[in-house]
Amino acid sequence: MSPAPSKQTEMEQDSQSSSPSSSDAGCNVNVMAAKAVLVEECEEQFGVLQKLQNEIILADTEADDEAVNRLIAITSELEQWQEMEPKLLTTNPEVLVAVGKEELQRLNSQLKMVLSYSQTKLDAQKKILKREQTWQAEKKEALNAVSEKITRLRHENEKSEHSILQDMKRKINNLKDYHSSLMEILSDMLAEHFPLPDPLGNGTKKKRAAAYDAEINLISLSEIIERLTNKTLETPHDPYVATDDTFWPPYTEMLLRNGIAIRHPEDCNKIRLEMFF
Repeated sequence: MSPAPSKQTEMEQDSQSSSPSSSDAGCNVNVMAAKAVLVEECEEQFGVLQKLQNEIILADTEADDEAVNRLIAITSELEQWQEMEPKLLTTNPEVLVAVGKEELQRLNSQLKMVLSYSQTKLDAQKKILKREQTWQAEKKEALNAVSEKITRLRHENEKSEHSILQDMKRKINNLKDYHSSLMEILSDMLAEHFPLPDPLGNGTKKKRAAAYDAEINLISLSEIIERLTNKTLETPHDPYVATDDTFWPPYTEMLLRNGIAIRHPEDCNKIRLEMFF
């Protein structure tokens, strides 16, 4: 039940008799003709399959003996078709070249699109890789810094507690010595430039007028400043010091006028050290 090759032979003869054109229009015509040949051959094969299908349907309605004979014949024919090697629909080289050329061009276009997409993805992956490498370098640098710090801390912790305590004591003693020297310098400076009044009244009239009775035990300017400082540090919520007869008024007034001390807003007999911080 092989198909009649009349139309295929006619198209192949027409294709072989026609001379190939060098222009693009001629190529398009050849491609269209090749497609037409393939379409006609496919239709012929489809017709054969449809005919076989109709025969099978009719065989179902026949008598049992005829159906069995028909089934045997169809089975034999099926075995023959299975043993046959598939053949090309057409053997015309021009048709095959034209159809193959178009298929290759389409495949080439698709491969170009795939290549472009792959290149874009590759560029994106390169950028991501560069960012990741930069991030890795930064993290590695941070890790090295932390590792060095940990090593240094471990090395410092290896010192004994005794040596650390001795070092702290030495620093505290040095600070105390420096503080004592500063206080001595300040005391000497105040004693030299801001002495207590002469109880005998020696000196100018102004000094004698400012002098108090010799029985009053006046305190020096250094002691006044020390009291104000201690009061501020010990009771910062109530830093005021009451000024009694032991405070020589000229020194108290000098501290107030120079912004070193401030009077109590409600009690003029109390002063406190100005907050210098």
